[in-house]
Parts: sequence; structure tokens; C-alpha cells
Amino acid sequence: MVKVESSVGISIKNILFLTDFSEPSEVALPFATSIARGYSAKVYALHVFTPDPNVCGAPAKLAITAIETGEQTAKNRVDSQLVGLEHETIVDWSVDLWDAVQRTIKENLIVMGTHGRIGAEKFFLGSVAEEIFRRSPVPVLTIGPHVRSSVHSGGRFHRMLFPTDFTAASQAAAPYAISLAQENKAKLVLLHVMRSPEPPNGNGRSKNGGDEIERSENDQRRFELSVAEAIHQLYETVPTDADLYFPPQSLVEYGDPAERILLAAKERSSDLIVLGVRDASGRIGAATHLARATAHKVVAQAPCPVLTVRERPLD
Repeated sequence: MVKVESSVGISIKNILFLTDFSEPSEVALPFATSIARGYSAKVYALHVFTPDPNVCGAPAKLAITAIETGEQTAKNRVDSQLVGLEHETIVDWSVDLWDAVQRTIKENLIVMGTHGRIGAEKFFLGSVAEEIFRRSPVPVLTIGPHVRSSVHSGGRFHRMLFPTDFTAASQAAAPYAISLAQENKAKLVLLHVMRSPEPPNGNGRSKNGGDEIERSENDQRRFELSVAEAIHQLYETVPTDADLYFPPQSLVEYGDPAERILLAAKERSSDLIVLGVRDASGRIGAATHLARATAHKVVAQAPCPVLTVRERPLD
């Protein structure tokens, strides 16, 4: 299971690695094994077969033989990929992958890769990853379509980005960002995205002379105070007793949250983004930095893996 041990550390005991032996799964594998070794976790590798109508319609004896052969081949392949790690290979048959994941999920950290797909509006997650991302009650590490295995060294993280809007969802994700930074001796950047102050009349022009200028100056002072408060809250995010290899860097940006997060990750060559998400009736949460679309856009377009941590429901 995954649990918070203190204000900083987490314990990852089980990792659920979803594999269909595709290229995205192969890219995701080093991250699952690296985290497993770092936290001495057990890997549960899940491969789901979707029933083939041609097989199901065959005579019973042939159908059973095909199923048994497919299961054994899948188990052998997964076992060969996880040599040296405590692991269990699970082969399931289901018309709905989420049903199979739900039967296995327990309290695992989920690791998965996704092809993604091109849609009318830029890039979206593949349908399977989309459903798991929307519905999983446990943290999910998604290795998206823009992530290439050659960019990462054995699934280790060296430069991590933690965007936060200081909500309970972000607080739930903070221990994961800090613990993974500790485990990997990684540099950690704390990011808060806020809006810039509006110019007078929205176009920088004064309508009523001095009154408008004075109002604008007051807005600017309030904005500067809010920036100072944001920087202070960023510094408060990491406990003083956190044993980080590098001191965390605090960063305040202005503009659209998803765009600024993606740009910051690209400019700093981040190899992991950690996002807090809130649950919203079983759908993708209203994510870190407010909008539901923010987390989806970041996961789908990020140049590095994204760990989403859902806010814990109130008892």
C-alpha cells in the first residue's frame, strides 16, 4: 500500500504496472522497476486480454487451449522483465480494462504508459489511460506519448517540478514530491501560477485621470503583496527538516496554469511533474491550479512522466 509516514516521507509497498507489451508500456517499465527498487516495493504486473470473438466462438477445447497458451506466454514475458524484483504477474480476461484494474487496484501506486491520440483540439490521452486517470482513487504515474525512454536514465528522476495552488489536493501531493526528490537526490522546483493584475480599463488607458491611475497603483500593490505571500507559502511547502539533497527552488509564474506548467517543465528539463487533483464525482478532478482541464492537458502534453495524487476524501 501507499501511506504517508510523516509530514515528509511516504511508504510505497505495492506498484501496479499495467502492460500490454506495446511501446508505451516498454517506456513505462523502467519507472515502475526504479520506484520498486527505491522503495523496496512489490510489483503487480497486470496484463488484460480482451476476449476474441473468433476464439470464443471456436470449439470449447480449442478455445481453452488458446486461452491457456495466451496466459502462459504473457506471464513468461512479464516475469522476464521483472527478474530480481519481488513481483506477481496477473493475467485477466475482461471486456472492460477498468473492471480488471479495479479488481487488482487495492492501495497500489499505478504506473502506465499511453499512446495518446490526436483530436480536434491538440492532444488527448488514449481512451484506456483516460478512464484510469479519471477514476483511480490511488496515485497514478502516467508516462505520456511525448516521453521517450532515451531521455531518462533507468527511470530515475533528477529534476522534479511540483506545481501547487496551496489547496488540500496540493497538500496531499506534496509528500510524494518531497519523498521522490529525497529518494532520487533530485532538484525540486516549487511552482505557483497566478494571474497578472489587469491594466486600467483592460487596455492600459486612463478613463478618469488620476482616480484611475491611483486605482491601478493600488491593484499593483495588492498584486505585489500576493506575490510575496505566494513565495512565502512556497517556502512553507517543504518542512524545514526535509532531508533534500538540493535546496528547493521557488517560482511564481503568471498566465494559464497548464501552459505555464508545461513551459516550466520544458525550460527546466524536468523529468517528473507531481500534481494534486481533487475528486469530482468519479470524474477527473478539478485539478491543481483550479481547472479540470489543467491536469488533463498537463498529463497529455508533458515532456516527462506526471504523477497525479488525488485529494483524500473527508471521513
